[in-house]
Amino acid sequence: MPSLLEALERKYFDECEFENAHQPELHKRSDLPNDFTVTKCGGRMEFSIFIPRLSPLTSVPALLVLNDCDIDSAGDFESIRDKCQRVRELDLAQNKLRDWSEVFSILEHMPRIEFLNLSKNQLASPISALATAPTINLKSLVLNGTYLDWACVDALLQNLPVLQELHLSLNNYRQVLIDAHEAEAEQRLQRTEPETEEEKEQRRLTKAHPELKTLHFTGNPVEHWQEICRLGRLFPNLEALVLADCPIRSLQTEETEDEAESASHRYFPSLKLLNLSSAQLNSWSAIDQLAKFGQLRNLRVKHWPLWESLECTEHERRQLLIARLPNVEMLNGGGKIGTDERVDAERSFVRYYMDKPEEERPARYEELLQIHGKLDPLVNVSLKPDKRVKVVFTYKDVSESRFVDIYLTVNDLKVKLEKLVGLAPNKMRLYYLDQDYKEFGPEEMRFPNKQLYSYNIQSGDEIIIDAKK
Repeated sequence: MPSLLEALERKYFDECEFENAHQPELHKRSDLPNDFTVTKCGGRMEFSIFIPRLSPLTSVPALLVLNDCDIDSAGDFESIRDKCQRVRELDLAQNKLRDWSEVFSILEHMPRIEFLNLSKNQLASPISALATAPTINLKSLVLNGTYLDWACVDALLQNLPVLQELHLSLNNYRQVLIDAHEAEAEQRLQRTEPETEEEKEQRRLTKAHPELKTLHFTGNPVEHWQEICRLGRLFPNLEALVLADCPIRSLQTEETEDEAESASHRYFPSLKLLNLSSAQLNSWSAIDQLAKFGQLRNLRVKHWPLWESLECTEHERRQLLIARLPNVEMLNGGGKIGTDERVDAERSFVRYYMDKPEEERPARYEELLQIHGKLDPLVNVSLKPDKRVKVVFTYKDVSESRFVDIYLTVNDLKVKLEKLVGLAPNKMRLYYLDQDYKEFGPEEMRFPNKQLYSYNIQSGDEIIIDAKK
């Protein structure tokens, strides 16, 4: 398997062969520009244009992509330093790297690197001998699908002091077995039940990492919010948290009832973006908990079981969400919520709960009632035509008024009239006479599949039945 050095030399430093480099019988003519030559070919003269050979690369670009190259080692570090002096972003996803000391040596010899993608490398082994790791300016690290244990994650955090963005998606984490020293001590005092010895042994206490602003945690099978709270204590200045496809079942914790009211948001004082799409949340109380995140501005809550159980349109659901979330400015990836949309949503919310029993009204209802006052219910205006109208049917000299379904076709009506007049449908002609335009005479209803409402039939109009001759 190739080393990183071999892979980048293969991609960036192979010498190019030029088509005209070794062709014989090239003759220069003084009457042609310097970049033209003439080749004798039998009785013909062929002109060739030469493009100057580019000078060889001395270093690779700032973005170095070497994913899925079977790389298992670094190679000569001094050559890496010479060739990768400009590299700021390095993508090594889907390779065969195993040794963390090798990875840190790569970073040491790429002094400008700020972004590193190690997704799907076989780096699950413990990190060792990093106590004297070099100061590294890495700001973004992607470790999706690496299945690192939490001790390894902790060691990385302690050796990456300026890390601002971390991706830990698809690592099969069911628990967060890492917590901050000071916050954990506070939590222990608040617990209603003592911590078990097994929990103490499993969880690793460490220093908080205040520099981290963005955490991607998508696709991990975490169900309990107290696990997510540990991430909040570990990264106290987190601004963006992506928990898509995590089967979280509640935003409550296992603390006392009073503490549970605050614990959903207390460890995320700076959170501005939260993605909870595909969570297993089935209660409006979860939305009410999210409303307590004071800095939250961008929220995604698609594909919840709650939405499947609601008997309302997508627009009505969006209004109910906007009304419950006064701080959120962007919802489910849509545009910024404007003032008019918010006011409409809040007024619709008041009307929605106005006629419901008091015990079903959320606390937000009273808040909005103070803002908008008690509103009159909207008049339900239906623009649909009446389904049944009373029509006068005339056959020969006999007239009779009957209700008829206007969604019937002309042929359906003939079948129903067969018993009334004794004519087979295929022996029957129908004529429609509008009571308001009798002076224009009747109109033959010639099309058997045409529905009656398309004639604008109203109560009091007349249908004349005639026998075919």
